[in-house]
Amino acid sequence: MSQSDQILARLMALHPKVIDLSLDRMHRILAALGHPERAIPPVIHIAGTNGKGSTQAMIRAGLQAGGARVHAYTSPHLAHFHERIRLAGDLIGEDTLAATLEECEAANDGQPITFFEITTAAAFLAFSRVPADYTLLEVGLGGRLDATNVVDAPRLTVITPVSIDHTQYLGDTLPLIAGEKAGIIKPRVPVIVGPQEDEALRVIETRAQGLTAPIVAYGQHWMIQPDRDGMVFQDDHGLWDLPLPNLIGPHQIQNAGTALAALRALGATEAQARAAVTQAEWPARMQRLRRGPLVDLAGRAELWLDGGHNPAGGEALAATLSALPPRPTHLICGMLNTKDIAGYLRPLAAHAASLTAIDIPGEENTLPAAETARIAGLVGIPTGTAPDASQAIRKITANDPEARILICGSLYLAGRILRENG
Repeated sequence: MSQSDQILARLMALHPKVIDLSLDRMHRILAALGHPERAIPPVIHIAGTNGKGSTQAMIRAGLQAGGARVHAYTSPHLAHFHERIRLAGDLIGEDTLAATLEECEAANDGQPITFFEITTAAAFLAFSRVPADYTLLEVGLGGRLDATNVVDAPRLTVITPVSIDHTQYLGDTLPLIAGEKAGIIKPRVPVIVGPQEDEALRVIETRAQGLTAPIVAYGQHWMIQPDRDGMVFQDDHGLWDLPLPNLIGPHQIQNAGTALAALRALGATEAQARAAVTQAEWPARMQRLRRGPLVDLAGRAELWLDGGHNPAGGEALAATLSALPPRPTHLICGMLNTKDIAGYLRPLAAHAASLTAIDIPGEENTLPAAETARIAGLVGIPTGTAPDASQAIRKITANDPEARILICGSLYLAGRILRENG
């Protein structure tokens, strides 16, 4: 176990007995650290239910293509915690991470604080010490009371599509959830708005108008659509004729549009726009695995990985599968017990030849494989269970050696698979 892993394990123990979404603990630790959040490069703050990570990855690729040095903060990580913090383009080094975490641990002085809060404080501290041109800040949960929402005057805010998720914290209706996401909007700071349901858009627009924040919304101020073998982005400034995103799936066209609208607001060129959609890297979003022990085990079968986990993620995944060349698709699925399992699986039923349910290894909130299988059966997918992904792959390829195998249902599962596959 690395030094940073040991510190992270200690920080887990500081978790409050009861989770109350509040910024009080963040303000306390940031004050103890000398307010590093006030000393970081201009912030692009990104909230939303789906597409935050992909959109951030495209904005980062576009900015870096223009020569900018870009910090980036994202969560959760997949294989290693270091993935959450990029300093001027590079993943944070082990020595820097360990030293920064220890500094935050000392400043916190044993007081209750969530893991996300204290590690977000560590990210701010690291960002404040390395020169860069921009800081891309991805919200962890919601927006209004998220630990990242302590920056008073970002350069830009971005809201990707809002849908139902995390109802135990954010509310159980779309307007309530949209209200939480819209909490990142700041006075007079432009807000880029991705495609939204009408009732979510109304909430976002009302919040923006109340804060005199210029709104740049899909369908009103910018559009994007497929065109021949590429796509066309259009706004009040003109038109960009671009290739399709290198991130796979029809939903990535809309994510690209949101990223391009943000880049346009930052003064990007068409060359940067092209780099944004062709050079973005974002693992476990319909990612084809091409090497590693699990790929070897799959033999002639295709092996894919996706971390989507809510109904909108299931719909996006179904649309992606329908756009791929026809091939029997077998799902290996593990999910958390906090998710809408049927809502996620229902869109996939038309595309799945079978589903093999597994537990998420090492995750206390995993839904038992038998329960995942039961719900998959209710939505019409032929189901079974397996002890783990390796045995599920063996089971599928024994019956269909040239299958398309998609491991899906959770970012936590995706992270375990990436570690297992080396």
